Amino acid sequence: MKNRTYNIIFHTHTVSGIVISVVLYIIFFAGSFSFFRDEIVNWERNQSVEITDDIQLDFDETLDSLHKKYNLNGRDIELKKYYIEQRVAVSMSASKDTLNSEKLEGAKFFYIDTKNKTEHTYNNSYTLGEFLYRLHFLAQIYYPIGYYLAGFVAIFFLFAIITGVIIHWKKMIANFYVFRPLAKLKTMWTDAHTALGLIGLPFQFVYAVTGAFFMIKLLLVAPSVFVLYDGDSAQLYEDLEYTHPQYQFNNKTISSDFSVNSYVETTKKLWNDFNVIEIHVFNYKDENMHVLVNGHIDYTSKFNGVGEAIFNVKTGEIVSKKNPITETSYLDGVKNVLFRIHYGDYGGIPLKLISFILGLVSCFVIISGVMIWLIARDKKNVPDKKRRFNERVVRIYLAICLSMYPITALSFIAVKVYQPTSSSFIYNFYFIGWLLLTLFFIIKKDFHFINKYTLLSGSIIGFFIPVSNGIMTGNWFWNSFSNQQFQLLFIDVFWLVLASLTLWISLKLKKI
Repeated sequence: MKNRTYNIIFHTHTVSGIVISVVLYIIFFAGSFSFFRDEIVNWERNQSVEITDDIQLDFDETLDSLHKKYNLNGRDIELKKYYIEQRVAVSMSASKDTLNSEKLEGAKFFYIDTKNKTEHTYNNSYTLGEFLYRLHFLAQIYYPIGYYLAGFVAIFFLFAIITGVIIHWKKMIANFYVFRPLAKLKTMWTDAHTALGLIGLPFQFVYAVTGAFFMIKLLLVAPSVFVLYDGDSAQLYEDLEYTHPQYQFNNKTISSDFSVNSYVETTKKLWNDFNVIEIHVFNYKDENMHVLVNGHIDYTSKFNGVGEAIFNVKTGEIVSKKNPITETSYLDGVKNVLFRIHYGDYGGIPLKLISFILGLVSCFVIISGVMIWLIARDKKNVPDKKRRFNERVVRIYLAICLSMYPITALSFIAVKVYQPTSSSFIYNFYFIGWLLLTLFFIIKKDFHFINKYTLLSGSIIGFFIPVSNGIMTGNWFWNSFSNQQFQLLFIDVFWLVLASLTLWISLKLKKI
């Protein structure tokens, strides 16, 4: 490669990496904890649930209960399980019955507890696990700005990965085995950046591609809406199978009895290891009532096996069926495989732990890249004013990024002590606390202090997370183990291990 070409790619890699570094660190740090979203949610609520995507619910009893409260006649009702937790989402359309006195209430959305049948709004169902999950794609920023920002950061990150591979291609394997911690500072950071960057390369590439796809796919398909669909976005969504079929409301009460539970059981008998994740009822108690049962084959049996069956309630017959074993389409592969790869939820806790570690490795790669950038510009031939500016920029960067660890640990204690929580409480506690910690570390004006005491403070707080859980719930981790409440046990042990590791690292850090 010619020197001019190499220099162009090198500077492009540096600039693209520096520009997105802070946001990218936030995405990876929050995303690492997001692998344990469900475990965090259940730990926070002190609930231990069966680890399955299948909805554990008596549908007939639930619909009868909802009918008494909301008068479901003429409504479309959907019960859907998004995560492995004790609550399922309930969506109800406005009644299509023009004579229904309940029609003025319009559509409704809430969550229902599958065990005690209590109802919860989105706000009072909000958890720290949900917060961290949404933070990793910047959902807290006004929609759709946050989504698009995360998507474009993913694209820039993909660009940085590709240019980084080109830069290091000739010496990539050789440099992977070289680590010189006793050499000069820039050499140490460069060796760490190269070695850990190579280890996390496949992981980072996958998450750059899938992250960009999820966040800006609307922008990518927007031209096709106007060119191929003449502006008809509804038709596009139908072709992408994001919508349900429509069934006409006859405004005649159905005369026969029906059981949604029986339709679910019939569907499960069609395909072994079928998990029902969604029930959609069309035209409740109308003569043209239909029930859709949607789900997928267990991931241990088939990685991408999405299927559904639609029943005509009047006749009890299946009017439409999608076999998850034989009718898997290219579209299913694009939509579902990308989701599964991104979420890393198909391999249980071991895969989540590996993904978590690789996420933190990516955070270190980002930090090391910034430190290389700073040290490369800390030379005598660089004007003193510019050197001080560069140092100030990196100090602010480190304070913002590294203070995420202690405030995240502290938030685990806060949501356990302050129960029940809400989205406003979590927002205020996390963001205000993060801001205060960031300002404190910026004021200290010491890189070593920031590195050491963000790790040390986060470690100390982390040790108190299982303690806070035990005090508030009486569910000490040895009790969780004896009661086989492994989701609750996991978070307590996870923090004990993580806090121990970061404490050891903080004590080993020496001022250079």
